[in-house]
Amino acid sequence: MSASADTTFAWEPLTPRGVAAFARARLSRLLLVQFVIASLAAAAVVWFLSDGCFPTVRAAIRNLPVAGEIHTGRLDWPGHTPQLLAEGRFLAFIVDPNHSGQIHSSADVQIEFGAQTVRVFSLLGYQDFPYPPDQIISFNRTELEPLWGAWEPEWLASTLLAVVAGLMLLWAALATVYFLPVWLIGFFTNRNLNFPGSWKLAGAALMPGALLLTAAIVLFGSAALDLVQFCFLFGAHVALGWIYLFLSQLFLPQIDSTTSKGNPFNPPPIH
Repeated sequence: MSASADTTFAWEPLTPRGVAAFARARLSRLLLVQFVIASLAAAAVVWFLSDGCFPTVRAAIRNLPVAGEIHTGRLDWPGHTPQLLAEGRFLAFIVDPNHSGQIHSSADVQIEFGAQTVRVFSLLGYQDFPYPPDQIISFNRTELEPLWGAWEPEWLASTLLAVVAGLMLLWAALATVYFLPVWLIGFFTNRNLNFPGSWKLAGAALMPGALLLTAAIVLFGSAALDLVQFCFLFGAHVALGWIYLFLSQLFLPQIDSTTSKGNPFNPPPIH
């Protein structure tokens, strides 16, 4: 199978032919497409936090006592009875000074505040994190409610910028790792592909997986996927990039076999 990619206008990284076109396109075109996809992914993450996680945080803060703090590595909590502060589909907050396990949540992530540690439950089990021994941390609604209200928009804006910048840097790093294997595949399959083209093709091949992961975040946030299904799609988005690295090479032009595959020990024919 040999088909030439459209080398004059690369615009979509959804098909192997479209990915192959970026190998001969300007670098600015690839960066523009990556920026658009990174922005979509960042918007999905921000929406997930704003709609699925932060409401639970606000509810948990509203259910805190008027006074309370964490100091000298211990939680100052009135009483020793476990209490469910707030619960959503993704997050749950519990105060259980003795980590007695009396309250179990169906949320994907359960954060339990004990007397000396925070215990985080997830799909992989749980992990304890001790409180800082030399800090005083407010643990009451009087201080945390206005503080969270002021900082929540800042957290969302910072997350948006961090995801966009992080993805652009990550894709550049992965393209740098992948471009040499891509070039070697092109060399042994007699494809017209140089080092810069290999780097751009590798960068474009990551975009279908990024779009799959973006869709998975939206579906997970909409309760169309559970956590196990989301983890499966997370792994699939990595494998999809590898698949596109190979398939897109089929749509690159081949080098003329009469000039590239001749016997180097025989002299060229005299015309």
